[in-house]
Amino acid sequence: MLSRIADSLYWMSRYLERAGNTARLVEINLLHLVEAEDALPEAAQWRPLLSISGSEDAYRKRYDGGEVTASRTIQFMTRERQNANSIRSSLRLARENARVVRDRISNEMWEAINEMWLRIDRLLEGTAPSERSPAIYAEVLDGVARFHGISVSTMMRGEAYGFYLLGTCVERADMSARILDVKYHLLLPDVSMVGSPLDYYQWAALLKSLSAFESYRRQYHAALRPVDIAEFVIFDANFPRSLRFSVDHMRHALMEIGTDGAERTAATIADLETHLGETAPDRVLSHGLHEYLEEFLTRIAAFNGALSREYFEHYLGAER
Repeated sequence: MLSRIADSLYWMSRYLERAGNTARLVEINLLHLVEAEDALPEAAQWRPLLSISGSEDAYRKRYDGGEVTASRTIQFMTRERQNANSIRSSLRLARENARVVRDRISNEMWEAINEMWLRIDRLLEGTAPSERSPAIYAEVLDGVARFHGISVSTMMRGEAYGFYLLGTCVERADMSARILDVKYHLLLPDVSMVGSPLDYYQWAALLKSLSAFESYRRQYHAALRPVDIAEFVIFDANFPRSLRFSVDHMRHALMEIGTDGAERTAATIADLETHLGETAPDRVLSHGLHEYLEEFLTRIAAFNGALSREYFEHYLGAER
């Protein structure tokens, strides 16, 4: 397979997954404002979304160092063309990469992603009133889920499918770790809120941001305990957005692709597996969850770098 084809398959699925993750984050934040009986200050409610997506510097540049507000953040994360991580930018890039690999994906996949982009782009024209936002996010989430369903049902297994699956799993692992790190850090230190309605809604919002609330409640019948939430999101091998599940399926994707001549990629996936397997959940929390997740994100970045060098850049001649 040509490296440019592999590169486009990988980033098609990463950008698509990123659009869905961003839509879910903003949607849950909006719902939380309605559900919670108490409220955090506006900036404290919305700044974590910028931190999770790594968009704080771009936001300050766009608004000339202005304060973080709900309306600005929603605009910036949803339709801002200058934000490379906005929903609009992610969907546009996913569609452009899909166009490059039209002969490697099914016709149904191309039609689904092309129609979704055209439909969402029309919805995002101009500055939509806030009451329209939930409908837009639902449209994005439905479109992303439909594309993944069509892909699993119609795409031939082999190298192309491996790069598609790899991009999805890498993006999920990265986002799950970032959401847990940022939200956990914000929520855990404030002992005064423990047991309060705001405390419950904040932890519930964290789980809903990962589509994990119902699955968590089936697994743990007790209250929303931080230690259980961390264990579930990091180590549960059956939860599709956990770090363990994502890394396991990254390994499966590499088996579809083959790692001959890609020693560094094989080594970095082994590092990720070791990182998740060598420590019990209680030890992670006692020694520092932030440090553990930060190390995980460093290893994900190392894996992405090795993958780019050994599969993409040798022929592309440039780093994405």
